[in-house]
Amino acid sequence: MMSSMTLEVLYEDNHLIAVNKPAGMLVQEDLLPEVKKYLKEKYQKPGNVFLGLIHRLDRNVSGIVLLAKTSKGASRLSEQFRLHTIEKIYHAWVEGVPQPSKGILRHFLSKNEHANKTKVFEKEVPDSQYAELSYELVKTEGDFSLVKVYLKTGRSHQIRAQLAHIGCPIVGDVKYGAKKALPDQSLKLVATELHFDTATEGKREVIKLPVPNLE
Repeated sequence: MMSSMTLEVLYEDNHLIAVNKPAGMLVQEDLLPEVKKYLKEKYQKPGNVFLGLIHRLDRNVSGIVLLAKTSKGASRLSEQFRLHTIEKIYHAWVEGVPQPSKGILRHFLSKNEHANKTKVFEKEVPDSQYAELSYELVKTEGDFSLVKVYLKTGRSHQIRAQLAHIGCPIVGDVKYGAKKALPDQSLKLVATELHFDTATEGKREVIKLPVPNLE
């Protein structure tokens, strides 16, 4: 687990805080305690620190995680996620080249909790959830492509499963068909951009991280 000294805070106001989650960390078990520790030390708070978890990233995915420091912040964030007014953008290195080079993927996903794996269906099946994302090819390097993904719905393993379904598994994602795992078990999938409204003034904020390299 990282120390507060290495916690990368990307944005902070009175109600919200965004941090850069490294690959290999669980949001709830690892990241939240570190952010709470940071807030407790920064503001010299006695007792428990409130921190609302509204969305999360898989353990082996890195990037922006937005958290609520107050119940008001949590309520406003939850509403934005529910209404899909938050824009979530990812960049992924995948095997192969997506065809066509840009498009919208609409599927139904069913998660097998025991196997921790999501299946993709073209039509609705029992216990499935509608999933939608759009993507565009940024560039190709050899056998790999950099893809920009605009996430419409936030289903478990959604980007991983849907890109694999069109024959382009994310680099390192052997669970969904990639040829080999990366040495650190991470995936070449990063939450690179988040557009959201602040909790009080409703001001539009944009947080960005660098696009990942293939190597």
